[in-house]
Amino acid sequence: MEKVRVLIMGAAGRDFHNFNIFFRGNPAYQVVAFTATQIPNIEGRVYPPQLAGPHYPQGIPIYPEEELVELINTLAVDQVVFAYSDVSHEYVMHRASTVLAAGADFRLMGGRRTMLEAKVPVVAVCAVRTGAGKSQTTRHVCNLLRQMGKKVIVVRHPMPYGDLTRQICQRFASYDDLDCYQCTIEEREEYEPHIERGLVVYAGVDYGHILQEVEKEAREAKEKPTFLVWDGGNNDLPFYKPDLHIVVADPHRAGHELSYHPGETNLRLADVVVINKIDTSPLEAVATVRHNVRTINPGALIVEAASPISVDDPQAIQGRAVLVIEDGPTLTHGEMTYGAGIVAAKRFGAAKIVDPRPYATGSIIETFEKYPQVGPLLPAMGYSPQQIEELGQTINATPCDLVIVATPIDLRRVVKIERPTQRVRYELQEVGRPTLKEILAERFGQIRQS
Repeated sequence: MEKVRVLIMGAAGRDFHNFNIFFRGNPAYQVVAFTATQIPNIEGRVYPPQLAGPHYPQGIPIYPEEELVELINTLAVDQVVFAYSDVSHEYVMHRASTVLAAGADFRLMGGRRTMLEAKVPVVAVCAVRTGAGKSQTTRHVCNLLRQMGKKVIVVRHPMPYGDLTRQICQRFASYDDLDCYQCTIEEREEYEPHIERGLVVYAGVDYGHILQEVEKEAREAKEKPTFLVWDGGNNDLPFYKPDLHIVVADPHRAGHELSYHPGETNLRLADVVVINKIDTSPLEAVATVRHNVRTINPGALIVEAASPISVDDPQAIQGRAVLVIEDGPTLTHGEMTYGAGIVAAKRFGAAKIVDPRPYATGSIIETFEKYPQVGPLLPAMGYSPQQIEELGQTINATPCDLVIVATPIDLRRVVKIERPTQRVRYELQEVGRPTLKEILAERFGQIRQS
């Protein structure tokens, strides 16, 4: 039989995982190309032979998604696999229509073929959209498991935007590891908060290899049982089959839990749904999300939560002209028009929010052009050293009294900011019952009282 010729549409994450788990050694298929989108400068590379395996001695080329139709024709593609996240159902079907019109089949892959089974308990924390509050929920879950006397190893959804051969399996236990792997701002935002809490984080490209390393580390930790906490990316599904699947929903975007891919799938799979941000959302929006959860997943437990914000010195913001820097992915493909920084600026009495767009430079200009919904605030874009430099230039060129930094990390570790700053912090705060503490205790054993 002739092999099915496959093209995988991705964004340097789910696409590579699906290839590694299902296609890499599968004699029925020949993957002829990847396409890339969402993330700057990830196309034009090659998925290297070291990862692609012996059937692909030259590796697999990665093209811009804009060349999709041409690639289907020139490479005689039989099947296109859609493998990235946080896009609307309408967006997915437009891509499907494009593929079908070009003559190829269109495919989405489910968990049965793509979730690996671990030898340690897995708690997965996912979301229905980027920016729902997944990171603070993951941190809270890790804290609770440690109170139970468990060893926790975090495995983060991939962000391999550099040299793929150096990112096959990465282990982060210190700030030096972040520098060693030349992490982007987005990577630092996800890894650094765990490292601050004394946790080890794994990430990379080959999640089968990563799982072997986690299981090896678990075997060596004989004094206490080990839990793998899956720290999801965007609104993607977990790469490992969870023993407890927690999904965060965002009433600031009520209805998106039913209209974005694969967030709705996450919602349908969830054992627990955390409705976050109830302190800053309209009551009717919270009710809408609660109704939608009850309608499509009536067996899920619902936990309501807030993400209260804090700054070191609220008085420093009052009456000042401020530049607000928010988490990049939340504003770009997450489609939010504001975040915790804007909330802090308004709550603590900023006189003016300064628009950075007239002072943007290089790729930061391109970001504003690509995502016009982003208003008078600055997404913390930093996918390359050049972009980090351009982010710093934009910050320092913007005339303001104070910079409000609402990224999950202290951005001053990466960018030299020449003006006074206030950093916004936010952690998960559960409201009412049931609580995640109660759910974890019932599922995995009693939590030690502090």
